[in-house]
Amino acid sequence: MSTKATPKSSKTSKSNKGAQSVKHESDDSDSTEVISSSDEEDHWKETARSQELPADYYNIQKLVKYIKAGNPTATIVSLCCLKDYELKLPINQFAIQDIGGLEVLVNLLESNDLKCRLGALHILAEISMNSDIRKSILDLDGIPLLVKILSEPAVDLKTISAETIANVSKIRLARKHVRKCGGIPKLVDLLDVKMEYLTTPRNKLNEDQLEYLNMARAGAKALSSLSESRHNIEAMRKYGLVPLMARLLKSIHFDVVVNMMSTCQQCATQPSYQLAITTEGMIPDIVGHLSSDDLELKMQCSRAIFKCANDKTASDLVRESNGLDPLVAIVKEKNYRENKPLIAAATGAIWKCAAIEKSVKQLDNLRTVQILVQLLNDENDEVLTNVVGAISECVRFQNNRETLRVTGGLPLIVNLLNGTHAPLLENCSKVLTECAKDPESMAILEEMDAVRLIWSLLKNPNPRVQAYAAYALCPCIENAKDSGDLVRSLVGAMELVVGLMKSTDTLVLSAVCSAIATIAKNKENLAILSDHKVIYMLADLVHTKDDLLRENLAAAIASCAPHGTNTQELGRLRTVTPIVGYMVSSNPRVHRTTAMALHRLSEDSQNCITMHQSGVVPFLLETVGSKDRELQEASAGCLQNIRKLALRAEEFTARR
Repeated sequence: MSTKATPKSSKTSKSNKGAQSVKHESDDSDSTEVISSSDEEDHWKETARSQELPADYYNIQKLVKYIKAGNPTATIVSLCCLKDYELKLPINQFAIQDIGGLEVLVNLLESNDLKCRLGALHILAEISMNSDIRKSILDLDGIPLLVKILSEPAVDLKTISAETIANVSKIRLARKHVRKCGGIPKLVDLLDVKMEYLTTPRNKLNEDQLEYLNMARAGAKALSSLSESRHNIEAMRKYGLVPLMARLLKSIHFDVVVNMMSTCQQCATQPSYQLAITTEGMIPDIVGHLSSDDLELKMQCSRAIFKCANDKTASDLVRESNGLDPLVAIVKEKNYRENKPLIAAATGAIWKCAAIEKSVKQLDNLRTVQILVQLLNDENDEVLTNVVGAISECVRFQNNRETLRVTGGLPLIVNLLNGTHAPLLENCSKVLTECAKDPESMAILEEMDAVRLIWSLLKNPNPRVQAYAAYALCPCIENAKDSGDLVRSLVGAMELVVGLMKSTDTLVLSAVCSAIATIAKNKENLAILSDHKVIYMLADLVHTKDDLLRENLAAAIASCAPHGTNTQELGRLRTVTPIVGYMVSSNPRVHRTTAMALHRLSEDSQNCITMHQSGVVPFLLETVGSKDRELQEASAGCLQNIRKLALRAEEFTARR
């Protein structure tokens, strides 16, 4: 009985044209391998051909010939002998590939002999660490054969097949093939081992139990590679990965946990997984693994927290599980500073956790801001973005603004405004928005000409950078000395702000309206804005349904209305009735600025009539009793103007 399947011509023909015909899975990460061969991948082949080949090269090729032509016994013996060579060496891998050994090994996966398949798999698992060999296995249609083996009853066979899939799935198209061949549910099933195997030391497990434990490890490793695809992540959830993931994270075996944690943090990019990680109680286990001595595991855990801690419940769980201490310890450890992925993950996790006030208080006790300031000289954009993001959350509180100023962090933040990385510029603007509220910090910002740098960010093509730069300008203008002169001294500043009113991004429009509301408080600046026809642009936005834009748009209209004939012109542009409609919002901040705008607009008698006809009075009667003093005064002022007009009308009627 033959031990090998006859090589198929379709497989061998594919290997030559695979580089031209393969298309990548569109939703996968850009960080993984491309199918087409590169000069770097071919370099070792040319080196092998040009140098004197070692004896092992020829011995390996002889063994491959025996595998091709031998009987079942000879094939098994040859495979065993081949395993004894150092197959991680490129020259030995080339020896197998150069003589057509890959085709033979892949075909052996269809053999009826268990030992032949196991031997071939052991070799494929070893040599598939090489990127070029991965591509060859893919081109030879090895994926369906590897997936088929996952259904075999033999545990060791499934384990080695999963190991090989883990290696080959570093390629984008391989990940898609595994999913299309039905490999994901089979790999998820490999994780379903008894809890006692996961929590018992290896030296206390028998041989069968160890096999099941290794099978779970291999399955987790394969899923880690596959989880770089969004489609695969969703398929894993569908086939029941989440509860098994929660179980494996409780394991005491490092190799199981690190592979499962890698899968966990990659899946955490999806909101459905973020919720599942919280509800399945994984956060305490993730926090517990932060104390591991392994830097890779620390990084994976930090990344998972970074992605999940946007949710308040998850962030609270991290704090309650004492997760902030090990995160700060990672950032504080100078020996880790060169490990950029680890530092980026830890600072990112701190950033997201700091959105909660209780977490900030705990971070203050750990002197976190002082530690983060030391990282502001880092050259890695991802690290800097996360560090500045964390600082932006902490400086919402006055004590941390003082700390940032005293430790010399402000000049470093201002210098970062000269960069080009959009997320970093966005976070720098958030920091300066808070620091500008502190008079001493504002003095430093003025001294460093920070306002000009912030204003220049309005030219940035990224809408979020534009938006947060505009928001940062508001407290800077409010708290600067001679703010009116400061704005006018910036060449083209007004034109730039008004020009952004043409943006299609709601966040940008909202931020620019907020900036206009602040700038227009100065009469000379208001006159310049009016000359630039700003009220016409404001009038074009009044039908918005977005509460944030409504809030800031109403504030801008309130600031711009007093100049010249702006009040009458805004009425003529039919802005009054839509603005009255803002009062139905459930947001009290919208009520405040809307009442302010209506108060200003009610200076014109025709606008008062329009307001009354639009049914504004019941809303104003309700808001006039508000505890918000500004809202109360604006509502009362508007009612007063409407009432005055009504009295004049009554008097006029009585005289007639």
